[in-house]
Amino acid sequence: HKVDHAYSTPAEHHHPMEPHASVAVWESPEKLTLYDATQGVGLTGAIAAYFLGLKQENVRVIAPYVGGGFGSKGLWLHTLLVAIAAKAAGRPVKLALTRQMMQTNVGHRAATFQRVALATDDAGKLSVVRHHTDTYNNLTQFFEPSGKQSLVLYQAPLREVTYNVAQLNRGTPTFMRAPGETPGTFALESAMDEMAHELKMDPVEFRIANHTTKDPMHGHDFSSEFLLDCYRIGAEKFGWSNRSMEPRQKRNGKFLVGYGMATATYPGGRSAASVKVHMNAKGDVTVMTASIDIGTGTYTVLAQTAADGLGIPVERIDVKIGDSTLPAAPLAGGSQTTASIHPAAMEACVLLRKELAALAIADQGSKLFGRKDDELAFANGKLFIKGNESSAEAYTDILSRAKREEIEACATTLPVSGAGLTVPSALCTPRETPPEENSDIKKYAFHSFGAQFAEVWVDEDFGTIRVKRFTSVQDVGRIMNEKTARSQIIGGVIFGIGAALMEATEYDKRWGNVATRTLADYHVPVHLDVPPIDVHFIGKPDPHISPIGARGIGEIGITGVSAAIANAVFNATGKRVRDLPLTPDKLI
Repeated sequence: HKVDHAYSTPAEHHHPMEPHASVAVWESPEKLTLYDATQGVGLTGAIAAYFLGLKQENVRVIAPYVGGGFGSKGLWLHTLLVAIAAKAAGRPVKLALTRQMMQTNVGHRAATFQRVALATDDAGKLSVVRHHTDTYNNLTQFFEPSGKQSLVLYQAPLREVTYNVAQLNRGTPTFMRAPGETPGTFALESAMDEMAHELKMDPVEFRIANHTTKDPMHGHDFSSEFLLDCYRIGAEKFGWSNRSMEPRQKRNGKFLVGYGMATATYPGGRSAASVKVHMNAKGDVTVMTASIDIGTGTYTVLAQTAADGLGIPVERIDVKIGDSTLPAAPLAGGSQTTASIHPAAMEACVLLRKELAALAIADQGSKLFGRKDDELAFANGKLFIKGNESSAEAYTDILSRAKREEIEACATTLPVSGAGLTVPSALCTPRETPPEENSDIKKYAFHSFGAQFAEVWVDEDFGTIRVKRFTSVQDVGRIMNEKTARSQIIGGVIFGIGAALMEATEYDKRWGNVATRTLADYHVPVHLDVPPIDVHFIGKPDPHISPIGARGIGEIGITGVSAAIANAVFNATGKRVRDLPLTPDKLI
């Protein structure tokens, strides 16, 4: 059995709510402060220093809050121009891009033209997976790697992923939420649905039959993988058993009703990161790292991690991020922030507790005098002998007797995978812990997985499509905060609904400029377009990515969404649309 079809996705733009903006202030002829809407203060500072001929430590970048980025907020030329203008003017200069400028100046997701060929035996076992992508770039080396997931998902003895990349003068393609996997899962998961229909197999059962627990390309076990649970839980929660195998069998008045599903996947990255934890004599704690909160809840979850690590209320924690002078952390991209900074934060808390224990153990006036560190436990802002809470001593009392106004510790963790840029000079100074030696790096493949289920209603007369409900089940390791994690998946699903039904950047064929220059022309989902989204997590920690056990969650939510919707449209109408977005003209 064979399927061999072409699938296409359009160019798309990020459209974060907050526009790109920069403020440049020269503190001296050789010292620059940039207030920038950036996803990485360390990255922006390092690049700006290079191009402006400054020492890296003389460029400070501040970005306490960023109103969305989705991959678009790296360093672009307007930030350098603002710095040059401020120096020429001898005063601070601010520049904010208009929505129209954001269509040309800060990158986009390139269009893709993909061809996927699958072959199976009569039992539905895949024997061949071929995935070819035609796309383009500009002056940069980045292109949309739409075949990535075809190297990870499903068993198949023969596998080929190829690219043809043309260089076009059409704006600069760049990273956009789940680069590669977003358009790539549309093609692969649509083809999987087509093969299941050809075989007369249930799409979930077809995927289960070809499930793999190893990275197909390298033979490594996945560090933690519960995709079969995602399928099972998703099918149960969604009511997949009510789906008809044949299209056009379900109706609700004038609407054709269809069910579709797809697999989600995204790499589990972790980059080098450092976190410093400081406690004052009153027991108030400050957690510091040069990470960014782009709407993902970094402030909240980092405070929770420190509260757990020190056994104190979260209200006593102050989090400082978004400043390149703080201990280095990777940019907020590649779904790596949680997996990178939280192990370092927890280790810094452990080191701080050991410093406090050392003070108490050496203090003849302490109930803990002469004890060993491993005999002590902690809770409620106190240290005590295990099994003897009456021996408890508050952190503040330990500091007071030692005549210490403050105490701090800093920890660094090394990467597992990922492309985050860190700044070595800012890793844990002045106190640095030896980076951990993680032998799991070469033993395991690090990926997250999920299952996406969609119900659509299609107006048979007008071809309009409504996603009526959506279920997403994700295997992303330990969940650090249920509320912020759920928010990330919901945001990804909404992004995917936009990609499936409406988003497309149109170019004027006469002049080559972008025609969809505002949100009046470039359509994104509004509240009425978004259905109830039911999110579930497997929640089992990944023991190999870090002691915390959490993988990133910011991008996997979008993967597979457009395919699930397209597959549901086929189940509703019997018409297979292989070109996004799924607009009414393609169904009538």
